[in-house]
Order: sequence, then C-alpha cells, then structure tokens
Amino acid sequence: MAENTAHIEIPDRYRYAVIPHIMVDDAAAAIDFYQRAFDAREDFRVDAPGGGILHAEITIGRSVLMLGDASVDEAEAGSFTAPASLGGGTSVALHVFVPDVDSLARRAEAAGAEILQPPTDMFHGDRTVILKDPAGHMWVFLTHMEDVSEGELRRRLAADG
Repeated sequence: MAENTAHIEIPDRYRYAVIPHIMVDDAAAAIDFYQRAFDAREDFRVDAPGGGILHAEITIGRSVLMLGDASVDEAEAGSFTAPASLGGGTSVALHVFVPDVDSLARRAEAAGAEILQPPTDMFHGDRTVILKDPAGHMWVFLTHMEDVSEGELRRRLAADG
C-alpha cells in the first residue's frame, strides 16, 4: 500500500457506488448506442496502442459506467469476456434509476435495444423496463413511483403468488 495516501479523497463520482465495468466486442459502437439509446454522456476514453478502446467512462443519468473492448490485449491479458463469447448470456444486470422510464424505453428500442419486459409498474414501487443492448448486456431501468415498506412488499409478493 502506498504511503501518505490518507489525505487523498475518493472522487465523488465513485464514492457511494459499485461502478460496473463491462466488456464488449466493439466499445466504440457500444458508446454510440448508449448515447443514442440512454442519452449517455461520454466522459473520456483511452485508446489501446494496437487499436480499440482500453478504457472508457460514460454517465447515464447520474450513474457512471466503465467499459472497454474485451479483445484488447492490455485488458488484463484476456481475463475479460463479452457476453457474445458466453453464448449470448450474462450473469449481471445493470440497474439505473431514470426520471422517465417510458421515454427511455422508446428511445432504446428505436436505437436497437431488445425490450424483454416493457415498462411495468412493479410491486416494489418502481416502474421498470428490462432490456438487452446490442452487445448482450442486460439493463433494468427504473422510475421510482412510491416508497414501499418491507411489510407491504411482502404482502404484495404474497398476493401476486
């Protein structure tokens, strides 16, 4: 561990979250899709010496996402994989709260996202859409509608079952 680092603060954008870092087969195309579909802002990118994107960061709403090309040699010597190399599946879903899930769903579908669950009012108090992006990553976008107590959450789940 480095000495004399106690005074260095974690940047605000990373302070209170687990920051997802996804790998894709074409990071430049993914960034373009995220800009069109989710109104993402590209914050920066680091191109790999041999081509592709070693590391990039985008912001969707107030959420930061890191991404890069899975095929870039510098990307941890091939220890990262894109969903396509896993047969199209993924073990992670990315959740992002947005002000208007319905308009995001329309924009995302027009940009090429596959809607797996259309915007739906859910038992947990959020209006939710589930989609898959062209790179194969699963996204859950939510608009918070109401606070639901744990007791009410359990009651709603039992009523639906």
